[in-house]
Amino acid sequence: MIQPDKIIIADDHPLFRQALLTTLSQKITQCQWLDAETINELELQLATHQDADLLILDLNIPGGHGFNNLINIRKNHPQIPVVIMSAHEDNDTMNKAIDLGAVGFIPKSTPIDIIYQAIIEVLAGKQWLPAQFSAHSAADECHDIAERVASLTQQQHKILLMFAEGMLNKQIAYDLNVSEATIKAHATAIFKKLNVRNRTQAVIAISQLDLGDHDFSH
Repeated sequence: MIQPDKIIIADDHPLFRQALLTTLSQKITQCQWLDAETINELELQLATHQDADLLILDLNIPGGHGFNNLINIRKNHPQIPVVIMSAHEDNDTMNKAIDLGAVGFIPKSTPIDIIYQAIIEVLAGKQWLPAQFSAHSAADECHDIAERVASLTQQQHKILLMFAEGMLNKQIAYDLNVSEATIKAHATAIFKKLNVRNRTQAVIAISQLDLGDHDFSH
């Protein structure tokens, strides 16, 4: 069995995260287990542990806007494989996760022994998907917005998610410790990269990457 050095679990439900950590750490013992509850904690863990062997990522972390988080992580930390673990178990969500760079998808309803087997297979360089998975590719417009989001810098992506939270330029400038003029300059660059004219259009564009009822047939 491949023995990983570091695995990060990012999930905003403390009980589920701790149960998973406790169980898996008893099975994979020579590993440093790290966890994150928020987007900011996850960014810090990824920046500090660039050599992590695996990230187990819940798509539902608040502020992450579903697949935006996955796109951003794959762009900025391509060396760290990502397995999605989600309560969204529909085929479209699984297909979209794989299309956007995840190496596996584990439904949260999966028994712990199978979760363990899935992680072992992914660490061995294989892809893992549940038995009910049926492959199909997401629509072109999904790929288009995903590529545009992937072209953003980390700072621009962070600002875009703040736009989506409804924060004003002044608030964002204060939080990021930069001038309001800097935020406006970033906003202009973000709109250009996303091919939109304003904040509203930018938020609508990234909402295509939120979780929910997906229909990629159109």
